[in-house]
Amino acid sequence: MNPAAAPHARVSDDDRDTSVQLLQDGFADGRLTAGELERRLERALTAQSHDDLLAVVSDLTVDMVHLAHRRGRIRREGDWQVPRQLRIESEYGKVRLDLSRALIRHSQVNIELQLTYGPATIILPAGASANCDGVRTEWGSVTCKAATYARPGKLHVHVTGELTYGRLTIRNSRSPK
Repeated sequence: MNPAAAPHARVSDDDRDTSVQLLQDGFADGRLTAGELERRLERALTAQSHDDLLAVVSDLTVDMVHLAHRRGRIRREGDWQVPRQLRIESEYGKVRLDLSRALIRHSQVNIELQLTYGPATIILPAGASANCDGVRTEWGSVTCKAATYARPGKLHVHVTGELTYGRLTIRNSRSPK
């Protein structure tokens, strides 16, 4: 779900999918009961506006970080705290997200990339997986060297977004840390 979108703007399928994933994560984390999950899923799937979606997931979306940079680099590595939702916007710079030594409290992390030019690299901890089927590109490329299916007890990263001319590489850490 795009938190910067106009509240009454119509939602896209990607917005609904993101909200459904938040609800499923909330259930998996024990923050929602099965009945509550079912009711909220129905509301999320029939939502027409961003206000409608926000009402369904607002108590589950407090863990979101938005990083934007027009030029230059966006870099996170070492001992940093990874949010459940991470939105990255860069027009001309490089993006490097190294999750191999980061504090990650969630079983799934959602990363949305909006890149015009420049590469992005996401380094996962050993054994983690990633799905990048939601990444669109015009002239760039997407390479995922990590497992693409979620494994029980291991981190799963779901990457979405658009890379106009950039390239995305996702890989596991070369050495366990």
